[in-house]
Amino acid sequence: MLEIAVIRNNAEDIKARLAVKNFKELNLIDEAVVVDEKRRSLQKLLDDNLNKQNTIAKEIGDLFKQGKKDEADKRKSDSATLKEEAKQYESGLAKIEDDLKSILVRVPNTPHKSVPLGKTPEENEVIKQVGEIPVLHEGALAHWDIAKKYDLFDLELGVKITGAGFPVYKGKGAKLQRALVSFFLDNAVEVGYLEVIPPHMVNETSAFATGQLPDKEGQMYAIPLDGFYMIPTAEVPVTNIVRDEIVELPVKFAAYSPCFRREAGSYGKDVRGLNRVHQFEKVEIVQVAHPDKSYEVLEEMAKHVEGLLQKLELPYRILRLCGGDMSFASALTYDFEVYSAAQKRWLEVSSVSNFETFQSNRLKVRFRDENKKIRLAHTLNGSALALPRIVASLLENHQAADGINIPKALQGYTGFEKIS
Repeated sequence: MLEIAVIRNNAEDIKARLAVKNFKELNLIDEAVVVDEKRRSLQKLLDDNLNKQNTIAKEIGDLFKQGKKDEADKRKSDSATLKEEAKQYESGLAKIEDDLKSILVRVPNTPHKSVPLGKTPEENEVIKQVGEIPVLHEGALAHWDIAKKYDLFDLELGVKITGAGFPVYKGKGAKLQRALVSFFLDNAVEVGYLEVIPPHMVNETSAFATGQLPDKEGQMYAIPLDGFYMIPTAEVPVTNIVRDEIVELPVKFAAYSPCFRREAGSYGKDVRGLNRVHQFEKVEIVQVAHPDKSYEVLEEMAKHVEGLLQKLELPYRILRLCGGDMSFASALTYDFEVYSAAQKRWLEVSSVSNFETFQSNRLKVRFRDENKKIRLAHTLNGSALALPRIVASLLENHQAADGINIPKALQGYTGFEKIS
């Protein structure tokens, strides 16, 4: 949620930046400024009222000491009138603050100045591409056919147990999943992230604090009886660890979790196999950073993800998302894609984003600067990494006529060098 003070002082600039995200309701910025002015006026009336009450309370004490009971009683009556007025001001202020909040939650984060113009994923900016595109042997298979050949995961069995998009991993497929989770976590811990295991369900307050509500309500699995949501990413519970806290910077968390997404409206060839599922595993990295250093931190996090892909010996590219393809909460996002040799297409495996103060304003996560002033921190997160498409790419890109070769960096985790 954007800070109202920033909107008030930079309304036109914010509207220009939101236009890069193709945000159509720019009138909400003007509405927020008008409502905020009403809020500030009413707050001044309340403050003046409370000051008068304090002055009268002191006068009453002095009058009683002087034995002037009648005058003191009159001032008590004046104080009672002021208290009734204050109640009306407080009630009106609460309503105006609710009105202001209902406007602000509909406004997305402003994009960073480096975000390119564009409306579709095709307009994202490719800033780097690394690795040779594999040339596969004759008869090479897509990962869903590889899974059947080597009995690695079963989508039909998942349909029987739950429904479409809930794969069952088996044998070396299950071991590969477990190995990747440990590999990703160990690499994160080595560079200073604190490993945590968060809850896999969150309440409405937590979902709101990180921007999932009200923007992504339709993508989450809800448990109405308890008011809980299944997490779409570990970002949600992990970032909420520091909600309502004054923290010492930097804060670095890494967490493994299953992730649950409804993926409503997904269909066609792009969702075959593990390309798009409703339950999947992911290791998430989260940082809370000083505002002056957050973009350095973003680059550091991107380098970490890049290093993982290099160790897995996968061809990849890095994209800077255009305004129209960015999330509601992000100020700048890098997407990482790996090349699927059998499908002959790029698959997104990670997003690394800086949210600046957009999340921290909802979370109320703050820090003390060098002058001991309490300020909002910047929050960042990234997938390091999401497993389904990594597994798909590993199976497809490292396949040979006699089996699937496991990258050297992963062999100590799998306990085998080849799936055959």
